[in-house]
Amino acid sequence: MKTILLLNASPLGSASRSYELGRKAADNLLDAEPDIRLVERDLSVMCPSPITEHYADAIVQRAEHHLPAFAESETLIQEIEACNYLIVATPMHNFSVPASLKLWIDYVLRAGRTFTYRDGYKVGLLEDRPTLVVVGSGGAHDGPRARQPDYLSPYFAHVLATIGITNVQFIRLQGLAVADLATEALALGNRQLAANPVFGLTSAVTGS
Repeated sequence: MKTILLLNASPLGSASRSYELGRKAADNLLDAEPDIRLVERDLSVMCPSPITEHYADAIVQRAEHHLPAFAESETLIQEIEACNYLIVATPMHNFSVPASLKLWIDYVLRAGRTFTYRDGYKVGLLEDRPTLVVVGSGGAHDGPRARQPDYLSPYFAHVLATIGITNVQFIRLQGLAVADLATEALALGNRQLAANPVFGLTSAVTGS
């Protein structure tokens, strides 16, 4: 059975605009493929633990992957390995990812487990899979109304590429803190999702 993994990094939970669009993408896949299941992880509710000295020492010592120090990391990594589709819904906090998503990243990026080194470069060890990242931001960071930089998108794309996931698409919901901009952003985001060949309405209709 195929699996969708939906990560929600917003402290607003299911009320988050980015989550709403991410869930709509998941629902499109569920409609297109009856034999598929949805796994959700709300990172604000099931937030990864802070990195401890015990974990850091296990990383430095290159300890065996099955040891207790890596238990939480293994859970998060195995959720990715088990999914056929990855959807990440996240707000932009202070130009980048929120704290809960940063902890997820710190547990998922593990040398010798999700990436290795070849000729001095990091090479991903996980299989690629279709991935959608929905980013919500209070201000605008693209276009003529942009007033802030977007460090989140290139950073998170690089994070995913490091572990082997390069089939990544972004939908950006900008200006959510301003009423007229929010209306435009949500309309645009829904159009972009509907036109997406994997996560959109087209895939739900054709089953592709």
